Amino acid sequence: MKPSSLPQLILATALLAATSVSGAATAFEKTTVLAGSTLVMNGTGTRYKAIFKVYDMAMYLPATAKTSEAVLALPGPKKLSFVAQRKVSGTDLGLAFLRGLKDNNPPELMRKHTLSTTRLIDIFSGKSHVDEGHTFAMEFVPGKGTQFFIQGVAQGDAIDDAEFFQMVLRIWLGNDPVDMRLKEGLLGN
Repeated sequence: MKPSSLPQLILATALLAATSVSGAATAFEKTTVLAGSTLVMNGTGTRYKAIFKVYDMAMYLPATAKTSEAVLALPGPKKLSFVAQRKVSGTDLGLAFLRGLKDNNPPELMRKHTLSTTRLIDIFSGKSHVDEGHTFAMEFVPGKGTQFFIQGVAQGDAIDDAEFFQMVLRIWLGNDPVDMRLKEGLLGN
């Protein structure tokens, strides 16, 4: 390769990453059943950090919603499904979720839900890493709360707090989401 073509290759790779996230590479199921309700896949996308894929994600809802406000207002169970696209430290994943929570929720809400937030971080930080291809999920069932799963295994008891799941959704759907292209993909845009 000629030295002069290296910058072009880097630019082409960055442009490809920026334009190829309309949907995730993972083939997620179109529907899933949670607490006796059939949920539909609202949208999918890929979380990138720089030009590297971190995870593919799908959001399941009782009905489709095209705005963040509509998703947050929608009653009933909801599910976020993830497939790791690279090996990621559990601590890094937990801290990334914490940053997303802080960036998209008011400080008073963060203080109110300190125990729930600490629990989320502990779940992921308790894992040395999540390998490429591993799955994790976050499910909300009214009356039961938010349950976290890694490789299909429930991680402790559910967090019985409907407001907390709204905070978690804002990591991806808030005003300062972790990835704007991912937000658009989850909203089916």
